[in-house]
Amino acid sequence: MSEPLFDDLYRELILDHYRRPRNRGPLPAPTLQAEGVNPVCGDEIHLDLDVSDGVIRDLGFWGQGCSISQSSASMLTERLKGRPLAEAEAVTGKVRSMLVEGAPPDPELGDLAALEGVAKLPVRVKCALLAWNVLLEALRQAKQAAQEERHG
Repeated sequence: MSEPLFDDLYRELILDHYRRPRNRGPLPAPTLQAEGVNPVCGDEIHLDLDVSDGVIRDLGFWGQGCSISQSSASMLTERLKGRPLAEAEAVTGKVRSMLVEGAPPDPELGDLAALEGVAKLPVRVKCALLAWNVLLEALRQAKQAAQEERHG
């Protein structure tokens, strides 16, 4: 169980990303796009990625929804900008593990550990995971495009 002080710090970090989202808005020329909706609550996330040579050069998001879904998307973009696709996939697995399976936050998650408290609120886990699920769809598209390119 987290200390109350840490809970407050994490809550504040999530609210900061909601009030001042990072990388909000579409990219001018994305190489990948994906979107997702949580039909239960209406949260919506659109994700644009500019990927080249297996690296996420830039990414942006937009949409609407609760503070958790929008903060999670902002935190995702901040954490993965400039990172290899393989790292994006690994980080997504660690976030899912923390939120769905209740695993302790991996030290590599950094500020994303702030989302750990959402695991205590099962109805909100889908909110926190929406952007990550959209990212997985974009990564699936990237793999499919790479396979098609190799097989001509």
